[in-house]
Amino acid sequence: MGVEPGTSPTHEVVNQAPPLEGYNVFLENRPLAEAVAREGGDWGQERLTAFGELCGGEALEWGRLANENPPVLHTHDRVGRRIDEVEFHPAWHNLLGMAVGHAVHSLPWREPRPGAHVVRGALMISLSQAEAGVGCPVSMTYAAVPVVRRQPEVAAEWESKLISTDYDFGLAPVAEKAGVLCGMALTEKQGGSDVRANTTTATPIGRGGPGSEYLITGHKWFCSAPMCDAFLVLAQTETGLSCFFMPRVTPDGKRNAFHIQRLKDKLGNRSNASSEVEFLGAWARMIGDEGRGVATIMEMVNHTRLDCTLGSAALMRHGIAQASHYAAHRSAFGRPLIDQPLMQNVLADLAIESEAATLVAMRLARAFDAPGDESEVLFKRLATAVSKYWICKTGVAHAGEALEVFGGNGFVEEAPMARAYREAPVNSMWEGSGNVICLDVLRALARSPQSLEVFFEEVSTAAGGDERLDRFVVQLKDELSDVIDIEVRARLIVEKLALALQASLLIAHGDASAAEAFCATRLSGGGGRAYGTLPPGTDFKAIIERHRPQV
Repeated sequence: MGVEPGTSPTHEVVNQAPPLEGYNVFLENRPLAEAVAREGGDWGQERLTAFGELCGGEALEWGRLANENPPVLHTHDRVGRRIDEVEFHPAWHNLLGMAVGHAVHSLPWREPRPGAHVVRGALMISLSQAEAGVGCPVSMTYAAVPVVRRQPEVAAEWESKLISTDYDFGLAPVAEKAGVLCGMALTEKQGGSDVRANTTTATPIGRGGPGSEYLITGHKWFCSAPMCDAFLVLAQTETGLSCFFMPRVTPDGKRNAFHIQRLKDKLGNRSNASSEVEFLGAWARMIGDEGRGVATIMEMVNHTRLDCTLGSAALMRHGIAQASHYAAHRSAFGRPLIDQPLMQNVLADLAIESEAATLVAMRLARAFDAPGDESEVLFKRLATAVSKYWICKTGVAHAGEALEVFGGNGFVEEAPMARAYREAPVNSMWEGSGNVICLDVLRALARSPQSLEVFFEEVSTAAGGDERLDRFVVQLKDELSDVIDIEVRARLIVEKLALALQASLLIAHGDASAAEAFCATRLSGGGGRAYGTLPPGTDFKAIIERHRPQV
């Protein structure tokens, strides 16, 4: 019997999961939706729902296109004039316009009300599931506003444009722009995170000092999002390292002496442009006190560290959503993957990690909503670094395990996890790699011991809820009281601080089955070092169904 013309029976497609698209990434993220309401952001439900629909819909295709068509640098025009412009695919502009239009870069500054950072954090988690690359200029603009406010004359000219919901791409004087974005250029090739080793210099035009004009000369090894309208820059003055605000276009309408040397060829975050730049007497204005550049820029860094935490929580949510969806539609050895005990163990473990990360990220966002509350300020000081370290660190392994659920299908670029896997490490390295963050935690403990007291007060809200957490906290306090070789033990200390906070939030607010499994494996040594080692008796199905998109 012959084969009917035009058919190909050997290529009949069966047992393949449909793509996870056309769904609301906010509403389907139950732990996130619950946390928003609990942490004071219930008033943002309508805008979060609308944005979640976009991020699970057409924005997914924009994310794919933006990554498959990365930015291109044009240093000169056709006749040899220096232009230093970065060309992006239209999908990038669609994504960034969507983010700016929904105030992901500015909501707490536009609407300074309780819960604004919480709602904005949930917007960021939704955005990052569509495409993480645009999170870079969005995050830096968000974080730049409180720094710019330190210099009233700069804020008067720039703040209204920084918080605008108009996306206005292209170089022009700030007065001619409907909205602007801000990047930063801090590190140099000889120093990296050791910014005090910077050699870039700032020469005053006139007397100098806060708000004064300077000419900046030097280089930056990592300049994030060089197509932005302005940058926060660190440079040396006679007094020491200072912070400056450098526009791409000077007040007289000329292009600043800000030259892009090349774009970085990165492992991930490929839709976003990262660059090496050179300043040849670039015009800038000092922000904050001379010689206090590190202290000034740390306000920006703390906000972007929050976004690192939010971004990794988003990637974990993306991972468990994709993995559970795939397992529900893919069969092997005669039954769906999602019904097989060992796969259930893996999926439930991924779900627990995702929920724990989400709860911490949103609790941390609430701390940013209370700048006048001393306890919240102290909690934020320590918890931001602790959370950034642990959630971003676990996010890398989480992405790898979620990818493996797909088997060989997960290892191809067309699958949904390859891009996420390449993206995962960036949050762990951006704004301080693991060692830098752990040393920052030690400094916080030494300089502000009250922050540790407040941190444990937060954890104690779950006291008595699970004896394993109670024992864990007692042991952790004993370890912290011993300062011998504390730098050698810094990573383990920060990890345990993070686990204590995650456990307390899961016990107090999370799914009961997830809290039980978390304490059994993360606090009591009942699990292994890989995902999928939850103990028998765990309610795998309930945990998975809480996290599986119902589409």
